[in-house]
Amino acid sequence: MSDAYLSRGVSATKDEVHSAISKQDKGVFAGAFCKIIPDPCGDPDYCAAMHADGAGTKSSLAYIKYKETGDLSAYYNIAQDSVVMNLDDLLCIGATDGFVLSNTIGRNAHRVEGKAIKAVIDGYTDFCEMLRSHGIGITMSGGETADVGDLVNTLIVDSTFFVRMKRSDVIDCDNIRPGDVIVGFASYGQASYEKAYNAGMGSNGLTAARHLMLHHDYAAKYPETYSGTIAESKVYCGSYHVEDILPGTDVTVVDAILSPTRTYAPIVKKILDAKRSSVHGMIHCTGGGQAKCKNFGSGIHYIKDNLFDTPPLFKAIWENGDIGDAEMYQVFNMGHRMELYCGEEDAAFMIEAAKSFGVDAKIVGRCEASADGKNHVTVKANGQTYEY
Repeated sequence: MSDAYLSRGVSATKDEVHSAISKQDKGVFAGAFCKIIPDPCGDPDYCAAMHADGAGTKSSLAYIKYKETGDLSAYYNIAQDSVVMNLDDLLCIGATDGFVLSNTIGRNAHRVEGKAIKAVIDGYTDFCEMLRSHGIGITMSGGETADVGDLVNTLIVDSTFFVRMKRSDVIDCDNIRPGDVIVGFASYGQASYEKAYNAGMGSNGLTAARHLMLHHDYAAKYPETYSGTIAESKVYCGSYHVEDILPGTDVTVVDAILSPTRTYAPIVKKILDAKRSSVHGMIHCTGGGQAKCKNFGSGIHYIKDNLFDTPPLFKAIWENGDIGDAEMYQVFNMGHRMELYCGEEDAAFMIEAAKSFGVDAKIVGRCEASADGKNHVTVKANGQTYEY
């Protein structure tokens, strides 16, 4: 396996993080996708969750796009990334309404102007308004904008979410069982609630994507966008410039990588409103990619042998040659970023719910009992088999 991700200072598996938190309390539902705590109001029928995440190093690429083009949409859209990386994790525990959002923006004021901050805040406001139109209520409670140039070279856009919900409504991944099918929801294309084509990037794997795709010209031009701890040979070692068109699409490379992280909230709300009890688990395939599911359920062999065709963006990253086949599926979503576990008899409803919003969906695999009682993932794609 290539170390394309780790050599750039990022871990796909986060083994050290999992080890550090291994002794922490697992919460009210130990198998849930997010930690769930007792209700702060003391109601035994309710529980709550608080979640923090952000746009990650996508903001470094937004900075480059703005410097190259003057287009503030680069900053506007990363607010959506920051929201979705929290919201769609919380969808996986069954929460679809009543969210409270606080955002944190850290910037280097010498490099990131006030109008960029306004674009980010406008992005938060407009995206939350779109979600409210689909019945997903998010209350913006303010936040913090800090000038921390000693710590941040460009910009960091993070969010914290809080939600309170009925315990009876919780989706617990411990309910994933042998015999379940895996319904995957596509990460690429254009949903009815999206403004443009989405190349499927999301907000994980950005460090690898930037350096594997963009030309080395940007290393000297924007040294503030990468860490000095990365070997020179690993910095912006791709063949593309910002204005180049991504092969197989009509969008530029930079816009493909910066595609705002797709939310599946309208789809999941429609499914849970009608068939909550039929959903045994949901997994947001972010850090860990197609191997993310290995961390959930018990004694499950996850077999994914009917994945979507690899989208153009991931093909282009792959063709760089600096990342191994198996690592691609462990770093990137490779075509679907949300998966739902249910009985085969319920899959058709889940698929049609996604398609009603213009998002492709299909059965991408199945669950079997593992022979050794441990979790395993097998990915079969492109004539190859990868084991995790």
